[in-house]
Amino acid sequence: MLNDDYFMRQALREAHLAFGKEEVPVGAVIVVDQRIIARAHNLTETLNDVTAHAEMQAITAAANILGGKYLTDCTLYVTLEPCPMCASAMRWAQLNRIVYGASDEKRGYNKISPQLLHPKTMVTRGVMEQECSDLLKLFFELLR
Repeated sequence: MLNDDYFMRQALREAHLAFGKEEVPVGAVIVVDQRIIARAHNLTETLNDVTAHAEMQAITAAANILGGKYLTDCTLYVTLEPCPMCASAMRWAQLNRIVYGASDEKRGYNKISPQLLHPKTMVTRGVMEQECSDLLKLFFELLR
């Protein structure tokens, strides 16, 4: 049986793809029944779209795969704590579970509005936190 670390490593692969495109390195995967149905990474610079966060891209892809807007049987793995916009989209999609790596102390939904997620959504924080955080730190160090 595959575990949270395995799926977070897959999200980290997506984050590395974003890094290579000079995007903020955030990656996401959506899993149902131990199978990845969507992979995505930040594309805000590439698409010139502030809403093109990894989570938003993954939610859209998963909904298209499943043929419906509700992701009630799905788990989203993301390398950085979702922002309020993404948390709201996750609420509307009614994701069963969210697993994230690094916390976002400045812009994360927990800081701004911790009630945004659907009440039934389970959250697991800090999976592979160090690896997720290190990639983000490296990106912003190189940017400066």
